[in-house]
Order: sequence, then C-alpha cells, then structure tokens
Amino acid sequence: MHRRRILMTGCSGGGKSTLLNALAVKGVQIVPEPGRRIIAAEQAGDGRALPWVDPAAFAERALAMAIDDFKRVGVGTTIFDRGIVDARVALDHAAGRPPSAVLAQDCRYNDPVLLVPPWPEIYVADPDRRHGLAEAIAEYDRLHRALTWLGHEIVMVAPAPVAERVAQVSAALGC
Repeated sequence: MHRRRILMTGCSGGGKSTLLNALAVKGVQIVPEPGRRIIAAEQAGDGRALPWVDPAAFAERALAMAIDDFKRVGVGTTIFDRGIVDARVALDHAAGRPPSAVLAQDCRYNDPVLLVPPWPEIYVADPDRRHGLAEAIAEYDRLHRALTWLGHEIVMVAPAPVAERVAQVSAALGC
C-alpha cells in the first residue's frame, strides 16, 4: 500500500476541523492543524511564537512541524488539517515578501487538495483565532493563489451541513 497525503486548507473558521473530526469518526487518518498545536505549546511556555506576538516565528514553527508531519505519516490516505503550503504562505506574508517556491518536490501533497472557502455564517473568533473574517478571507486568497500557482487540482468543499461535506470529500477522494 502507498502513502496518499491529502491537504485540506482554506479559510480559517470555515469548518475544516469539524469536517475532519467527522471524517476521523469514519476511520480516515487525520493530522491535526500545526497552528493549534503550536499555540497550545506556546501558551504553556514562554509564548514568544504565538501568531499575534511574532507571526514569522509562529510560521517558522508551523513550517517545521508540517514538514515533520508530512514525512512521518504511514501508508494509506491521510488528510492534513493545514500543512506545508499554509505555513510557507504565512511565513512569506509575515516577512512581507512575495510567495516563494512553497514546496520542494519531495514534500508535495497528492491531488486533489481540498480547499474550504470562506463561510461567514459560521465564522467565529476564539482565544486561539484572534483575527477577524477579513483577515481570514485574505489568508484564503493567498492560499488559493499559491495552490493554483503550484498546479494542484483543487476541490472546493462547499459550505453545507457536515454530513454533506463528508460525502463530498469521500467522493472526491474515492474513500
């Protein structure tokens, strides 16, 4: 059996984590979002690499974690809640530079990439997501441009009830 690494990315607050939790219940292998893991670790430590304190340090940690996640998954299909592309795009944005070559060929996700668009009706800020909807949409736009530039086949995950989204993702991935 081979490794199939699928990236789910898009607008923060668009329902990615809820959808991924529902897919995990169905037995799909999931890798949690690096950002949430980093925030938890930083809040337990000195808090220097929090996205609202030092966005570049946060993005650097996210990039390292996403690369490690990518390399350590086993065989079968695994869906990543955000990943290398997200971290690289965030790092370039934090540094004020245009997007760079966001992936080495050996760290390329399999197609299709699952892209979750903005869904204003469900967007909420929380203690770990302190930015507003406008910032989330700008992030989504940067990610969409990067994925297109990289030549990924993109499947848009339509705003819908969770069961419908699970069916959409299952059909797109053939699982």
